[in-house]
Amino acid sequence: MASPPDTSKTVKIERYNSYLRRVNSTKLLNASSKLLFRATLLIALVLIFLFTLNYPPLSDNNGNNNDPHHRFHHRNFLQSAFYGGGVGGAAWEKQVRHSATPRRSNGMSVLVTGAAGFVGSHCSLALKKRGDGVLGLDNFNDYYDPSLKRARQVLLSRHQIFIIEGDLNDGPLLTKLFDVVPFTHVLHLAAQAGVRYAMQNPQSYVRSNIAGFVNLLEVAKAANPQPAIVWASSSSVYGLNTENPFSERDRTDQPASLYAATKKAGEEIAHTYNHIYGLSLTGLRFFTVYGPWGRPDMAYFFFTKDILHGKSIDIYRTQDDKEVARDFTYIDDVVKGCLGALDTAKKSTGSGGKKKAPAQLRVYNLGNTSPVPVGKLVSILESLLNKNAKKHVIKMPRNGDVPYTHANVSLAYKDFGYKPTTDLATGLRKFVKWYASYYGIESRVKKENGKGEHPEESA
Repeated sequence: MASPPDTSKTVKIERYNSYLRRVNSTKLLNASSKLLFRATLLIALVLIFLFTLNYPPLSDNNGNNNDPHHRFHHRNFLQSAFYGGGVGGAAWEKQVRHSATPRRSNGMSVLVTGAAGFVGSHCSLALKKRGDGVLGLDNFNDYYDPSLKRARQVLLSRHQIFIIEGDLNDGPLLTKLFDVVPFTHVLHLAAQAGVRYAMQNPQSYVRSNIAGFVNLLEVAKAANPQPAIVWASSSSVYGLNTENPFSERDRTDQPASLYAATKKAGEEIAHTYNHIYGLSLTGLRFFTVYGPWGRPDMAYFFFTKDILHGKSIDIYRTQDDKEVARDFTYIDDVVKGCLGALDTAKKSTGSGGKKKAPAQLRVYNLGNTSPVPVGKLVSILESLLNKNAKKHVIKMPRNGDVPYTHANVSLAYKDFGYKPTTDLATGLRKFVKWYASYYGIESRVKKENGKGEHPEESA
């Protein structure tokens, strides 16, 4: 009878193989744990680094931590990196070029600063719709609710308009933009707005309206080709002028506010860069622009809000008990003026930062030519909102406001056919319709007679 096979060697081999598998499994587990630990540590360090960049220290040596522009610079980093605002890279440059490329023959390529602002968003849409290339620049500061600026940004993006999130004082950013796109024109509308806010934060006006403007001109003078520049001055430059209506020939050396002073300084700076470097510059003095997608810090806007919420509104009278009046100008009329100024702007004459020949230098009023007392504005709003305002009539404080504005626009009419066509009642009706739609207010607001326009189309 045969003896059974010897299986002891097989058993030993299987035990040895099992031992090796356990050893290898333990080594793999240890290696995986180390790799996971290192990856977690690396991610934590990256997050700490980004957090440090994204949030400013509690205080700094310059005492600027309360400045909204300073706070914005820090918290903007993550948004720029992850949402397309960051500079550089093939995809970013492709998006910039696509937005700035005109779609019509002989079309402009326009850099619009302040593109997420009131006038900037309207002008950007108007330019894009007629076939011009438009690239926006805006820092989305919190002078007023940034969500309204973001909503305008969304509206522009639907029309293939890209807005770079950045600041005028970022020289490398501006230089990069001019390297990527040979802009034919700049529509410079970015500014620190508001007369009264200058008493709270005067440095923001100097930083934006003077330093920011100079930085833009420095980059533009060195560009090849140099762009023609149309920029927003203000009717506030007339200050304490008593001549009516206000003409471009009237004196503007008595500003009543810091805001007005920075805009007047801008006009003198424009003269300097035109004289030395051959930049073509056109300043536009806007007169109380209003309409859909407007600024919440403007009287017609916060009057509407306060009337609907049953809050009292302050109505100013002059120190000698006269009504305060403004030359309210509807946004569509101002847009036509801006485009007219761009269309008639001649080329800059400099090259390599040197002037080759005399260049165009202009300044124009863009107003409605029909001053309306603020009391009349309130009466129109009461009718449109179907609600009486709680009026608090007081004397105008000495905060930089002027009692009266009235534009003479004959020069703008002569040079590019500027002719305002929208009266205050019509313009406010369109604004109230947009306001009710944007903020979801259906009751108490009278519907506009006739065929209405979609809130987006008003832009």
